Amino acid sequence: MSDRSEKSVSKNSSNCPICDKPRKEQFAPFCSRRCADLDLGRWLKGGYVIPAALHEDDAKAEKLPEDDE
Repeated sequence: MSDRSEKSVSKNSSNCPICDKPRKEQFAPFCSRRCADLDLGRWLKGGYVIPAALHEDDAKAEKLPEDDE
């Protein structure tokens, strides 16, 4: 089986987003407990990330105060 971590969304919404097999209602939107667990593991390990732009105010807040001594 190939790793489909690069795949964002299945082309057919009735298929499992992990392996693209037909989904089962018991494990919806996945086809099995295994695929559901793989997805959970990716979330917990930070595999799914929403990129965010750093604003100027955030950058200033992250700087540590300099020692003037």
